[in-house]
Amino acid sequence: MNDDELSQVRRFNRTITRRIGVLNDDYLGSGLPLAQARLLFEIGQEGSTVRELRARLGLDSGYLSRLLRALEAHKLTASAPDPADARVRRVALTTKGKKEWAALDERSKDMAASLLAPLGAAQRQRLLAAMAEVQRFLNASAVAIEVADPFSDEAKACIQAYFSELQERFDEGFDPGLTVSADPAELVPPLGWFLVARLDGAAVGCGALKIKGGGYGEIKRMWVSQSARGLGIAQRLLESLEAQAAAAGVEVLQLDTHRNLAEARKLYQRNGYVEIVAYNANPYAHHWFEKRLLQGRAGRRRKL
Repeated sequence: MNDDELSQVRRFNRTITRRIGVLNDDYLGSGLPLAQARLLFEIGQEGSTVRELRARLGLDSGYLSRLLRALEAHKLTASAPDPADARVRRVALTTKGKKEWAALDERSKDMAASLLAPLGAAQRQRLLAAMAEVQRFLNASAVAIEVADPFSDEAKACIQAYFSELQERFDEGFDPGLTVSADPAELVPPLGWFLVARLDGAAVGCGALKIKGGGYGEIKRMWVSQSARGLGIAQRLLESLEAQAAAAGVEVLQLDTHRNLAEARKLYQRNGYVEIVAYNANPYAHHWFEKRLLQGRAGRRRKL
């Protein structure tokens, strides 16, 4: 990044904040500053837990508590223990809050119309396309990839989503018990690592590294949610797994994949993986790949 690029981002930010009216304490005529109005909108007609709000909006606990207290002082919200888990607070809109939410919703539509109305049809379509592109890249930049506990509920949910997708995409179906193992116990350092990609606090992808010994490692459980595809998450997961493998002393990184997963094969080939003869008896594998990370004693298997 250079100074011109950074300056352009800052100019864009200034234009947006001025144009959509976030610089005063009366956002969209609500009598509330933007932060409180946005929180009211995120709570929604169905309510939300404090934990969900914190993750979705990326707010620290102290600031969120202050915002919630302000909304309660306006008699717009009320909170109580969540019926599903008494340890969690659930926030709901009061009758007054629901009326304010509906008014905000209408004013927000009017604001959107005011941005589009002065433009010609072609300009509107260009603006909408540019907005979609900006939103996509901002979402991509917000994705965080971190090492996670493979025994956690979050990891289990990712793996189950991965298995369910394979069941749908494989002509022969998918039985996890028949494939090469990558159990949680095999993915705890130093035996392996499990990575999770999160967007707005929600897991949208995962990948695992399994250490095989002799300088070899294997990539397993690569999955990205349908809702988050197109954001470059698979590429970032692969790069993160490679970096972790190199740090763990892996010299040759291997993987296998199914014939129906053409996009996965393209990803691996694009990143320097070469197809090799089968190195395992995985009944769901039709292609085997490897990539040398470090020069060393691990010998490369014969290419096809």
